[in-house]
Amino acid sequence: MNRRTLGRLAAAVIATGFLAGWVPMAQAADEAPDAFIQRLSEDVLNTIKTDSKLKSGDIDYIMSVVDAKIMPNVDFRRMTAAAVGPAWRQATPEQRQRLQDEFKLLLVRTYAGALSQVKDETISMKPLRAAPGDTDVVVRSEIRGRGDPIQLEYRLEKSPTGWKIYNLNVLGVWLVETYRTQFAQEVNAKGIDGLIAALAERNKANVQGGSTGATARKG
Repeated sequence: MNRRTLGRLAAAVIATGFLAGWVPMAQAADEAPDAFIQRLSEDVLNTIKTDSKLKSGDIDYIMSVVDAKIMPNVDFRRMTAAAVGPAWRQATPEQRQRLQDEFKLLLVRTYAGALSQVKDETISMKPLRAAPGDTDVVVRSEIRGRGDPIQLEYRLEKSPTGWKIYNLNVLGVWLVETYRTQFAQEVNAKGIDGLIAALAERNKANVQGGSTGATARKG
C-alpha cells in the first residue's frame, strides 16, 4: 500500500469512525487522552477489518455508524464552526445544522472508499507532551502498514464526559484549516446559504458519480 493510499486510509479511519464509542462514558471520562485515542483507533481498525458492510463502502450503513458512534467522541459542532470561520456567528440555528449535516456527509463520502484498503495496518502512539491537568492537548500517533508510517495528530478538549476530538492532522495537513480556506471562498462569494448549497451540490455529485474515495480538493 503506497503512502497516498495509506494517508487516505488514515483519514477514513477518522472520518468514518472512532467506532468504539460504545465504551461507557464514565470510563472514557477518566482516560488519559493518548489512551483514549489508542483504544478508539485500535477498535476502529479491528471493526473495519471484520465488518464487510463498512469495507464495501455502503454509505447509508457508514452514516448510521457515524451517527451512533462518532458523536460521543467528537465535538463536531466545534469542528464545523472552526471550518466555517467567522461567518458561523452570523448563521441561524437552521443554517448551522445544515452546515454540520452537509460537512459530515462530505467527510464520510470523501474517505469511505479507503475502507476497503484496510488489511494489516496498526496504530502506534507517540509520547504525550502534556501536563496531567491540561484540558486541551495534541495526541500524536502513526498508522503503520507496508509502506512508510503515516503521522496522525489529534486535537482534543476535555469535557465533563471525557475527551472530545475537534481537529486532526493527516500527512501534515490539519483538516479544519484545509476546509476553512475552501469554505471562506464560498462564503465570501455567496454567503452562508451559498456555502450550504455548494456542499449539498458536491455531495449530490458524489452520489451521482458513485464517488466515495476521491478527495474533496485538498480535503
